[in-house]
Amino acid sequence: MNEYKASKIKSRIAWTIAFIFALSQLILTLTPFFFMVMNSFRKQFDMLQQGVFHLPDPWIVTNYVTVVTNGFFGYFLRSVIVVAISLILMLIISSCAAYPLARMKFKLNVLIYAGIVAMMSVPMHVTLIPIFKMTTSIGLYDTLQSLIGPYVAFALPMSVFILTAFMKTIPKEIEESAEIDGCNRYQNFFRMILPLSKSGLATLAIYNGVTMWNEFAFANTLLISPWNKTLPLALGQFKGEHSLDIPMIMSVLTLSVLPMIILFIIFQDKLVKGMMAGAVKG
Repeated sequence: MNEYKASKIKSRIAWTIAFIFALSQLILTLTPFFFMVMNSFRKQFDMLQQGVFHLPDPWIVTNYVTVVTNGFFGYFLRSVIVVAISLILMLIISSCAAYPLARMKFKLNVLIYAGIVAMMSVPMHVTLIPIFKMTTSIGLYDTLQSLIGPYVAFALPMSVFILTAFMKTIPKEIEESAEIDGCNRYQNFFRMILPLSKSGLATLAIYNGVTMWNEFAFANTLLISPWNKTLPLALGQFKGEHSLDIPMIMSVLTLSVLPMIILFIIFQDKLVKGMMAGAVKG
């Protein structure tokens, strides 16, 4: 009986500590978001007069009206196009590369896999000048197409690494059964392995989608025309010439992060399944 009480007390203490850590993490995560949303409903100089954490008085929506009526949806649409095309290409290429690395045995398997993993350590900013020169030389500078190549290239190493580990957990008996029924390698990949990898692909799409959506360095380097700029560059359009309109910028940021938050809420179950699916083999 004493052992049962001691175990129950330990369990309560453990749950209490876990709850405190979870609550602390929630507060740390929500505070910047709350600060951003709250200050987006102020006038330009209200932050200096009222304080940054004081509730707006009055609450105004003119910042959002100004942002929406001054080309915000153009930036939004261009970001959607670039991210959508980049994600589709990344998922196709990474899944086609991960399948032979995970399911086939050949001499260069380990070497190729090691090379792909090594590419994960290459800093993105080191390649800005070479990519700028390459993009200029092939005539893609200041076009949306110039962003797709770098986005896909830098997402591939991590994606191939994760998908290879994910596909290795799929039982080989599934492929063997399909081969007995007459499936070749291509049919095995498209009809068996790829459908079973949906959770992993969804995880990669969400993870890389957020990164591409917020990417600034390549967009700022490779785009110059206002009609080609993507959403991360929209801040430059809404800042003042001689001063910063902080509430206006907060409005742009709030509208920029909302699509990712909504998508995460909708697909969070797939993200969790994709992260957990490769943890247990078989």
